Amino acid sequence: MVDYAPGMRTIIRDEEWMVKKIETNSLGNKTLHCIGISPLVKDREVIFLTDLEEIQIVNPAEVNLIPDDSPFYKRTLLYLESQWRQQIPTDLSLHVGHRAAMDLMPYQLDPAKLALKSTRQRILIADTVGLGKTLEAGILMSELIARGKGKRILVVTVKSMMTQFQKEMWNRFTIPLVRLDSSKIQKIRANLPSNYNPFFYYDKTIVSIDTLKRDVEYRTHLENAYWDIIVIDEAQNVAERGDHQAQRSRLAKLLADRSDTMIMLSATPHDGRAKSFASLMNMLDPTAIADPENYTKEDIKGLCIRRFKKDVKDQVSGSFLERNITLERCHASVREEQSYDIFADMQLEMDLGKSRGTGQLFKTSLEKSLFSSPAACIKSIDARLKKLYKKYSADDIKDIKLLEELRDSLLKITPKDFMRYQKLLYLLSSKEYAWNPKAGFSLYFGCASL
Repeated sequence: MVDYAPGMRTIIRDEEWMVKKIETNSLGNKTLHCIGISPLVKDREVIFLTDLEEIQIVNPAEVNLIPDDSPFYKRTLLYLESQWRQQIPTDLSLHVGHRAAMDLMPYQLDPAKLALKSTRQRILIADTVGLGKTLEAGILMSELIARGKGKRILVVTVKSMMTQFQKEMWNRFTIPLVRLDSSKIQKIRANLPSNYNPFFYYDKTIVSIDTLKRDVEYRTHLENAYWDIIVIDEAQNVAERGDHQAQRSRLAKLLADRSDTMIMLSATPHDGRAKSFASLMNMLDPTAIADPENYTKEDIKGLCIRRFKKDVKDQVSGSFLERNITLERCHASVREEQSYDIFADMQLEMDLGKSRGTGQLFKTSLEKSLFSSPAACIKSIDARLKKLYKKYSADDIKDIKLLEELRDSLLKITPKDFMRYQKLLYLLSSKEYAWNPKAGFSLYFGCASL
């Protein structure tokens, strides 16, 4: 019987493998845990049974050494460099995160430094809008990948942010995230045996929280899956609200147990209720807060980092520009006043047989569009009239005539009669504002006569 040992190199199925561990099965035969060495199977981990495989042991004494004839031993140096880069860092210093394709600010490294001090990297990054929470998460993820703790990654976010998050991770950190939705998961399940978990198909994925929250369809698969890193974006959406646990909250609690590393991102983590915020902290560390109604900053120390722009102002060297806001007043034109009067006197019935409050609700919505612009109000009126024309005639309901009268009045408002627009043109051309089209800025107007 061959004496196998860890570190031994073997040829199995025409590929080269290195033995990592040897076990004895119930039949008394050896089980080899191997990792691939040759290019086709490189870094793949497999298990071979010695009684079923033809195993050829590579004898180091029989290995032919090939001299390096490249200038200045470039090939050898390149090989040594590649091996050195594969060494896993074990200290608390940052090795790769600060080298991302981004204009790095010193404060963006703090979440990664704080998380690496803990045995389990579980943290809520709650920086305010504009400080770069996504980039801070990417820095931490890069460091964990370099340490061998980021092979399997799951990012959970709202649907509207999936594309942006995916692009940021790839373009800046070269972290590939496969986008999963309901149809994609169904395709995976169709190509796999019924007992196979679809969440093992890809190692690094990004998925909408509304897709995963379907307990009946995915809960069993999630309970039997694991990840090295789980990221929950817009984490305020998974917090508990009172005594009610929504689907999103239950999903987050389930995922909290499926990974040692959990990164939460939220610009507004606290909704004013202590219990709601405590639920997020307890997902990161169930032992952090004993009483959800009564806790201090010391209880969550190391679990949360929160900064505002004023806190990091000295580190950004002028990157945060101060917003200059002024109130500009303008008086409505005669035709605008006529439209406002028609609107003020308008009493809508809305659909026959519906509650009386429906008309007032639509009028409020119409008022918002009217104060936006005549064109916006006309669009709202046209949409409403289209529905009414299908059900009623002008003699059946007075709303049709009222809306048509208001629409006709708004159509008479020309660009010269739209005073806020004229005020905008005046300000853009004035020396006081000195507007540069290439620089751009926002203007906000209030109308005094409305």
